Amino acid sequence: MGNILSLTTFIPLLGAVILALFLRGDDAAAQRNAKWVALVTTLVTFLTSLFILANFDAANTGFQMVETRPWLLGLQYKMGVDGISVLFVMLTTFLMPLVIGSCWDVKVRVKEYMIAFLILETLMLGVFMALDLVLFYLFFEAGLIPMFLIIGIWGGKNRIYASFKFFLYTFLGSVLMLVAMVAMFADAGTTDIPTLMTHTFATEPFSVLGIHIAGGMQTLLWLAFFASFAVKMPMWPVHTWLPDAHVQAPTGGSVVLAAILLKMGGYGFLRFSLPMFPVGSDVMGPLVLWLSAIAIVYTSLVALVQEDMKKLIAYSSVAHMGFVTMGIFAVNQQGIDGAIFQMISHGFISGALFLCVGVIYDRMHTREIAAYGGLVNRMPAYAMIFMFFTMANVGLPGTSGFVGEFLTLIGIFQVNTWVAAVATSGVILSAAYALWLYRRVVMGDLIKESLRSITDMTRRERAIFVPLVAMTLLLGVYPALVLDLIGPSVTALVGNYDTALASFAAASQFAAH
Repeated sequence: MGNILSLTTFIPLLGAVILALFLRGDDAAAQRNAKWVALVTTLVTFLTSLFILANFDAANTGFQMVETRPWLLGLQYKMGVDGISVLFVMLTTFLMPLVIGSCWDVKVRVKEYMIAFLILETLMLGVFMALDLVLFYLFFEAGLIPMFLIIGIWGGKNRIYASFKFFLYTFLGSVLMLVAMVAMFADAGTTDIPTLMTHTFATEPFSVLGIHIAGGMQTLLWLAFFASFAVKMPMWPVHTWLPDAHVQAPTGGSVVLAAILLKMGGYGFLRFSLPMFPVGSDVMGPLVLWLSAIAIVYTSLVALVQEDMKKLIAYSSVAHMGFVTMGIFAVNQQGIDGAIFQMISHGFISGALFLCVGVIYDRMHTREIAAYGGLVNRMPAYAMIFMFFTMANVGLPGTSGFVGEFLTLIGIFQVNTWVAAVATSGVILSAAYALWLYRRVVMGDLIKESLRSITDMTRRERAIFVPLVAMTLLLGVYPALVLDLIGPSVTALVGNYDTALASFAAASQFAAH
């Protein structure tokens, strides 16, 4: 089991190579074979990832199952997982078979579509397991390419605009991160992430163009990483690429984007910003808290006036990610526990909501809310599942959506009661837009002629939702499944952060005397 991480990461890539080399033609049989190869590959990846979970020791706060080998130009290929990353690996491998299952109705360039998703899975897994700066950056950036193609080739009528906007926003943010990584290597002499987490970057304040920069080099490095991760989350006001990308992306693309790709921003804050730049995080923390609070209220209000179902759920995603950034930069046990829990929970819930839109879009080929109404009369099973995930999205107790929001709000309340008060209003607004959407689409009389022949969910569609319903309920009723795994690692992260700030404060006091 020495190479279990690399094996899990590269199985999807192997599946993509098999599809590219050995599958010929574009007839119905070839399309069916491409889908089955992709589905089996993602299922095998999920099964191998279960070995990672089985061998993971939650009490050990360090990196586990570490693999190191020499790589090009003197760099090293290094992979490992800890309590913060292992669940993101599991989320990715769990969701990808469901995403492939939801793509069964795709008819155009099916082989290439499946190859894009398989390559994307390898790159996403690499981000969560990489323990070298350069390796992390390569995985992080390369993930843009398959997603760019998925939106640009298989998306809606404005897909070219949306795909370029997605690419440019996320790429430009990452250029600053690359500059920061070069500066870190110059300062620390290594690209090894565990080593960098113990390295102390300079904190002497200085002035640039008359602007006083508290926290010195740490604050500048923090800002460079923030530029990349804030766009990826996405945080307000750099969130505008997300609704366009979601609306134009095919259903499978939307699910991956909401459920996994957005989580890379939150993961980046936890892996880099807090442990490597604690003083920079402390200096800039209040700004992030208020940006998050504004995001929750603003995007919830914007969601209320949407006429496109996907756009409404996309804005809902930005609001929920506001809770995540708020919890992370509260930098206490409840806040960070809640932020990670919220990211895992949001993966299941938002993924399911986009799949719900996909179900009726496949039948009616419109996402306009006004085109629907009274679906409960023809689609009772769909109405029930959509209701369940609407309630989970609102944060109904008993669902995983409640636990994450409740924990982050407890965490932020200890730090800033005003931010907590503003953010709590977002919970009320989320109920407003989610229930408004559900009422307009599902409830009432079936008046529209075009909906009279609509059919309820097929067996395949129901099978895709079963694991998502199960996980949303399980984590809502028994959150210790997640919290016990992440708890020790989060405790260590918060402890190291507090220690670093205390030593900085002591050094500042000594310098003042």
